[in-house]
Amino acid sequence: MKKVNEKNSRELGLEFASICGKHFLKLDQLHYGYWSSDLPVDILNLRKAQEKYTDFLVSHIPAGARTILDVGCGTGQTARRLIDMGFQVDCVSPSPFLSEQVRVLLGNTSHIFDCTYEQLDIENRYDVVMFSESFQYVHLDEAIKKTLRFLNPNGYMLICDVFKTSSNRHCKMGGGHKLTQFYELMASAPFELIEDVDITEQTVPSLDLLDDIMKKVVAPVLTESLTFLRGRYPLTVKLLCWKYKKKIKRTYEKYFNGQRRSDDFRMFKTYRLFLYRKQTI
Repeated sequence: MKKVNEKNSRELGLEFASICGKHFLKLDQLHYGYWSSDLPVDILNLRKAQEKYTDFLVSHIPAGARTILDVGCGTGQTARRLIDMGFQVDCVSPSPFLSEQVRVLLGNTSHIFDCTYEQLDIENRYDVVMFSESFQYVHLDEAIKKTLRFLNPNGYMLICDVFKTSSNRHCKMGGGHKLTQFYELMASAPFELIEDVDITEQTVPSLDLLDDIMKKVVAPVLTESLTFLRGRYPLTVKLLCWKYKKKIKRTYEKYFNGQRRSDDFRMFKTYRLFLYRKQTI
């Protein structure tokens, strides 16, 4: 089984989010969270929102399921919760940085596969294959084929993730398979749809919180840091800014353009939970 050794921008982003979230907000998970009507939208409540998301996700695991494959397990907190509930959980973790955290958290209670889902090659079979904000990172056709292979007869595929809607306008928000394409593929796959739940309104408040942090905290810190460095090392900073100007421009356009808020998400995306049952042929 081939391991993932090279870091990409996605993995670096996960590391940054994990470190900052843990040290500044006491967060131990990486997902959007679930903002129920009784939970005020406040950065200090983000941890509670993430816990509510896990509650929501776990509540949709079908009765009778015992073995689960957690694809893209993040920091391992959901797997830990499931193991404590009596499930046998294995994890797929393509990030070496996160895999270390997962191993510390889970110990020998779970097998951690250090690879992408596309690279996974095992004989194990599970009652549930679960994607929690990880489905968008797996090639769509391959995700369905692999899941069919790893499921027991009448097993379940549980997805909770972002999907792109049919809007034709250009969106600066990345991530998510096209919802129409997903529906078309699943219509011809040997799966029975059990649940299709739209939780967009319960997840998008986190985007406004993140946007505020990026504009009111991260951007000013970067600006002041760059000003300081220019004063101390003007030639070096000028050279680096010239060399990486395209990457710097893309970063600013992606995270500081004011187009990553809840209203923009609603226009281009949807956040959904899907539960499918594998059909016996």
